[in-house]
Amino acid sequence: MKVACVISSTASSATVLCRCGRSLFSSFSAAKTLNSSSYRRGWMSNTAAAGSLYQISCSMTTQTSPPDTPAIIAPLPEKPKPKPQPWLIVGLGNPGKRYAGTRHNVGFEMIDTIADAEGISMGSVSFKAQFGKGFIGDVPIMLAKPQTFMNASGESVGAIVSYYKIPLKQVLVVFDDLDLPFAKLRLLPKGGHGGHNGMRSIMNHLKGNRDFPRLRIGIGRPPGKMDPASFVLRAFNRQEREELDFTLQNGLEAMRILVLEGFDKSATFVNSSKPLTV
Repeated sequence: MKVACVISSTASSATVLCRCGRSLFSSFSAAKTLNSSSYRRGWMSNTAAAGSLYQISCSMTTQTSPPDTPAIIAPLPEKPKPKPQPWLIVGLGNPGKRYAGTRHNVGFEMIDTIADAEGISMGSVSFKAQFGKGFIGDVPIMLAKPQTFMNASGESVGAIVSYYKIPLKQVLVVFDDLDLPFAKLRLLPKGGHGGHNGMRSIMNHLKGNRDFPRLRIGIGRPPGKMDPASFVLRAFNRQEREELDFTLQNGLEAMRILVLEGFDKSATFVNSSKPLTV
């Protein structure tokens, strides 16, 4: 807004009169007013003994200050969730076509079932094992099938655990068990080797430590007086194959629960699973 004004000045104060006849300001310090306005001075004349009269053509710009707005306090960023720790799942067996599909290799079959379901390639060979990396949900997992033959499985498992610094509570070993009924699952948080040479080798390479979980898959007892060493290398008949495939799917679900929800829930699932009725 542009206003033409007249200022009447005395020694210490002034009154600003607009040509429109309104008093904009009164009784304010002339020094403060003159310093705060942009203006042109025109000298008029001395009209009184007490002071001087100035006619000032003022250019004044008025601006309305925006109302105070409350400060916006940004919420504190959420703390990032800790990254899930990787799991190592090892299946025990013997390499080569001669041993494929035998009772002693059900650990290998469990790893193949997980890999197929979760889209994990097992094409690489590392640490003397067929080895693959992937995820179950958002949890990283490593799958391993030692190629050292059963009795030297610890050479592979010990090297993987040492290299990746995996806590033993997140190292799961899957193997066959003569002392469990056929196609029965048993998930344990720790334990001994139970006479299983592959487990014995793993414990030896973990400095005698036995505090790691294991999933046992029952293969039953040999019939009659058959040598157990010969029995574990036998293939499955058709009915056994159907039962085992069903059990492997239960094992897959148990592994998913273990990795995503914890050991206790997985053990509850395993213990409540019903065998396939053929």
